[in-house]
Amino acid sequence: MTHKGFERISICPSGSLVVPDRVVIPFVEGDGVGPDIWNAARTVFDAAVLKVSGGKRAVQWVEVLAGEKAFRQVGQWLPDETIHAIKEHRVAIKGPLGTPIGGGFRSLNVAMRQYLDLYACVRPVRYYQGVPSPFRHPELVNMTIFRENTEDVYAGLEAKADSEEARELAACIEKILKKSILQGSAIGIKPVSKFASKRLVKMAMEYAIRTKRPNLTIMHKGNIMKYTEGGFREWAYEEIRESFNDQVIFEEELVGASSENSAGKVVVKERIADNMFQQIQTRPAEYSVIATTNLNGDYISDALAAMVGGLGLAPGANIGNGVALFEATHGTAPKYAGLDKVNPSSLILSGKMMFDHLGWTDVASSIDEAIERTLGEKIVTYDLARELVGANEVSCSRFAEEVVKRLQ
Repeated sequence: MTHKGFERISICPSGSLVVPDRVVIPFVEGDGVGPDIWNAARTVFDAAVLKVSGGKRAVQWVEVLAGEKAFRQVGQWLPDETIHAIKEHRVAIKGPLGTPIGGGFRSLNVAMRQYLDLYACVRPVRYYQGVPSPFRHPELVNMTIFRENTEDVYAGLEAKADSEEARELAACIEKILKKSILQGSAIGIKPVSKFASKRLVKMAMEYAIRTKRPNLTIMHKGNIMKYTEGGFREWAYEEIRESFNDQVIFEEELVGASSENSAGKVVVKERIADNMFQQIQTRPAEYSVIATTNLNGDYISDALAAMVGGLGLAPGANIGNGVALFEATHGTAPKYAGLDKVNPSSLILSGKMMFDHLGWTDVASSIDEAIERTLGEKIVTYDLARELVGANEVSCSRFAEEVVKRLQ
């Protein structure tokens, strides 16, 4: 039920969003600390929209159910109505969700991505001045990860050890591939398709061009997994050459290239996954956008977050064609639930990404700058206060209030 004067987001034939000034956006509160960080984040969102637009724009937040709250109220972990509402409204935001015990879903987060075909997990990682970090120069980190979201080992194609399914798969593999599998093994299947790889790389390259990022790196383990990770590499190059050839220059072409030929073009790089983990630590300034497969993207996103202060500061989005779901990237932290203690920055910054996605870039910039000023003044929650000399430790809700004070 929407309030009078508020409208849903629609989409035009070109695929662009049409966002009304008074817009309806669904939210999932989340499990564990979800209610704490959602209430804090919403305080910031509403204040930023009001301050920046002078009251000309507003958001009506409509709750949809998933996770423990959904199970308590309607007996389902992920009701069909929730998936339908997110599809219908085009954009939504969510707190962290736990994994149901005893079957049903391997992961609610993965299920939502698959049901909504949110094929790109987008994780921007940057450093905020004053945040404690284990690295000498965390300020050099400014990367955005595009992680394929629907395939790879996260597809859930597994057979339990000693099960009939595992035995049949092992026999099939031995017959077709002439490879033997040790008896009693659990088996997982890693699908990587040309279709999914190319659309992920296309979105990553469009982002790099639109935001004027200097380079895009294809990250893979194709030296070992020739047909899955190697396929991703091959199809990435294919998509770039087909769709962006005039807008890119390949790293190997830089030697001897004139400044005129390379000016304004995105440099396309390629790195083996294990080397990439070294590169982000030893040469972080050389990388800006990374396109990679599902598991690689999961690992490197969290590794980068640790370099700039942890998952409490790491925003994320799951984006498909015409639908996007923004989310806190950390877990539910149930032992802190209801204590008004945890860092809400991950969800606040995910909201910043959401406003950018809506085209409300002024709201997004206001939130980002207010977060930066708050952290710069050493006003932090417990997770950062533990490692920050001279910290002013505040609660989750108080942190949001301090961010609101610094909105411009």
